[in-house]
Amino acid sequence: MAGKGRSFRIETEIEKSREESNWKKVIDLAEQLKLRSPNSEYLANFLIGEGKLESFLEEFPPIDANTSRARTGLTEAKRYLVSTASEQGKKAGVMLDSNLLLGKLHYAMGLYEDSLNYYNQAELQTLTEKQLPSRSLRIVAESYAIKGMCLEKVPPSSSSKYKQAEWDEQRVKCFEVAGDLTLLYLQEQDKLQQQQQQTTNTNTGSYSPQPPNPERQIGPVLETALQRAPILHIQTGKLQSAVTRYRTMLSAVESSATQSLRLTLTRQLAEVLLRGVSGTVYACPEKASETTASNKKLTQISQNSVADSPWKPRKYTGFNLFIPQNENEEIILLLLISEAMAVRDAVLSQSPEFKEARIHAYDNATAIYDLLTIALVRWGHADLLHESFERAMKFSFEEPHVWMQHALCLVTMGQYAHALTVLKEVTRLLPTKVIPCLLAARICYEQLNQVAEGLEWSNKALNREISSPQSLLSRCHLYLGIGYNLQAAANHLKQEKQHLVNSAFDAFHKAQQTDPNDHLAEYYLALQFAYGCQVGEAMSHVKMALNLRAEHVPSLHLLILLLSAQKQHAEALQLVEAALEEYPDNLNLLYVKAHLELHSIGGESALFTAKHMLALWKTLYEDQTNIELPDQSEKRSDTRSVFQLYTSEMSDKDSSTSISNLRKCSSTLSVHQAQNYAITGSLHAHSLAASRVEQALSEVASSLSSFTPRPGPQRAWLLQLQIWLLLAEIYLSLEQVSAATACIQEATSIFPLSHHIMYMRGLVHEYKQEFTEAKLCFQNAVAINPTHIKSLQHLGLIYHYLGSQRLAEKTLRDAARIDPASHQTWYNLGKVLESLGEFDTASDCMATALEVEISNPILPFSSIPLTFD
Repeated sequence: MAGKGRSFRIETEIEKSREESNWKKVIDLAEQLKLRSPNSEYLANFLIGEGKLESFLEEFPPIDANTSRARTGLTEAKRYLVSTASEQGKKAGVMLDSNLLLGKLHYAMGLYEDSLNYYNQAELQTLTEKQLPSRSLRIVAESYAIKGMCLEKVPPSSSSKYKQAEWDEQRVKCFEVAGDLTLLYLQEQDKLQQQQQQTTNTNTGSYSPQPPNPERQIGPVLETALQRAPILHIQTGKLQSAVTRYRTMLSAVESSATQSLRLTLTRQLAEVLLRGVSGTVYACPEKASETTASNKKLTQISQNSVADSPWKPRKYTGFNLFIPQNENEEIILLLLISEAMAVRDAVLSQSPEFKEARIHAYDNATAIYDLLTIALVRWGHADLLHESFERAMKFSFEEPHVWMQHALCLVTMGQYAHALTVLKEVTRLLPTKVIPCLLAARICYEQLNQVAEGLEWSNKALNREISSPQSLLSRCHLYLGIGYNLQAAANHLKQEKQHLVNSAFDAFHKAQQTDPNDHLAEYYLALQFAYGCQVGEAMSHVKMALNLRAEHVPSLHLLILLLSAQKQHAEALQLVEAALEEYPDNLNLLYVKAHLELHSIGGESALFTAKHMLALWKTLYEDQTNIELPDQSEKRSDTRSVFQLYTSEMSDKDSSTSISNLRKCSSTLSVHQAQNYAITGSLHAHSLAASRVEQALSEVASSLSSFTPRPGPQRAWLLQLQIWLLLAEIYLSLEQVSAATACIQEATSIFPLSHHIMYMRGLVHEYKQEFTEAKLCFQNAVAINPTHIKSLQHLGLIYHYLGSQRLAEKTLRDAARIDPASHQTWYNLGKVLESLGEFDTASDCMATALEVEISNPILPFSSIPLTFD
């Protein structure tokens, strides 16, 4: 009896050691068992063979690189296991396990057909699904996985489609069963570990919670078992089956050993949904069965609950579980979960010994961030993406990829100054790359009005391109030309301005010669010729630009203005109508159309177009203006509409006076709204300074009166303001003064101290011959923006009417100095000089007005938006 008791204790210790994978102790105890209990010889031989096999595979995993070593190192383990795979072993109850382990042993030795034979002898496919001890779960799970891998190594002997399909189905079945058993085994291991921890705490009197042991490795076989099945479904074109398999594994209760693997599975499922599943074939995840509870609260996970089959892992259950309703919800959910795990696993230490782990964690994280970028930007959630990149910064030291993505995200959000700062870091990390320099230059030109800095970035890009060619030489010259062009537009000193114009021409010509198929080079050459009143040359180049890219809206816009400069107003109107058929919600083209109609048809047609613009604004922007939050995502449009202008009388080379106000309201824009809002035709320093004054005055007005800014993005309201001013101008041309005044009042309620509104009020007073009131309005407009050409022109004219001829002359000469290409300025100056008796000078001014007017478009060329696409 004492001997039986000792044998029982040894067997108990053996089982415990097997569960803990303590194979050295298993072998020692098995030797003791053989000595003390001769009847247990086959059991002991099996345990010794198992111990030697597992000990060897722990040191040399069963991979192709270790097959030759396994053939010599596993001979003793094979001898023990072969001896128990017999009738005597069957009587001892170890024959089944012996065959399964022999299959694993022969797989490690590279003998795949022999391995399959042992699994066939064990009748693996017909095993009864019943509850198994933890060690047996692992053996069976590994057996199914290894059988699947052997089937991949040994293709079917027959080439018939039926055999091939049967072979594919058997492989997938093996990996799916292996995956389920692996998850169940790992759940059982966590359960046992928790029980041991509770026992330890009870014995020691300590109740402090201990984290699960994260060091337990599941090994390459079980890891393959978890990942292989969905990949096989994808390879055979069964995407829905792959998605279902991923969901099944991810809905299983998490164990400590699958935490890192879960990161891979969530990312892979998100990638499959992004790449291969559209809304038409997408099926929502099945809703888990809810457990009843009287309190209707979220139930906790039952670690003891068992699924329908004893070989299925336990799953999460509870009330009010979130179930994605479409593929986008599921993709974003999966990626956010993946990101949370990637951030948790990030290695922050820069020590050399952690380099490999740091690189591995970083690669996992960047793969997730790339997918997250695709998913979130597609739906305008740049703010959510920005939060993710902010978290990524802590483990992205000296990693240019994440910094670059972060910069692009900031640009999308409208945080241009911050984006420029991040791009500076990117250019430091990528000392030879041209793209970051060009992006920085574009931000400086288009958003920040830092033209000098933009030129520095463009020169830096050119130097990098010359030293390390990246096929961007044409773009570098183009960006230089744009910078010189912007500087020339803001400069009023004749020699300096001409030098900048020549530099811009030179840069655009180099860009065109470097890449003759670049439509932008031709477009900017045409624009530069148009600025110089060389309409014929401009026509030639803009037509070439349209030949290279027929759908380029700025080129169409320029061609329309060039036709109007040649006094072909009917042809220009015909072209703008054709363009609007392609881009029906392009407010900029509609604005040009209204002015062409006002000039060549009459005010009624122009009024109809302006009212249509107001209705279009309501369709595009009313929803977002009903929301208090400025960062709401906005409606999307396929067209690239830019409502750049204010009114024809206000449209001059500083037509972008409110750009800084617009860009203070950061929001994620679609291509259409980004350009609709970007009043970027000519970004002058004085224009931006004026808009800052306007903003300050409006803030003062809001604090001193009942004025409060409208809810929603202010740039949407500024668009409406421009439409009201256009309507006011048209009503004034129709001699409907009361209607014009009502439109101005509507504009005033949006932005009361805009110099454009003051200018329009001045026009109404001038029409009514209330010259003193008109003078006050024009003076106020010029006080806010000293370079507003139209205000200066009419202020000079009002001085003339009031008899202040010298003051009128001074005001009009200032206007001519700012914009010498305006025929109205020269004409008004001629009238003033005539009244002063300076007939020769007046005659020269009139002649200049006639000369300039010949090539003057319906609206200034500078009203065309700055474009980089």
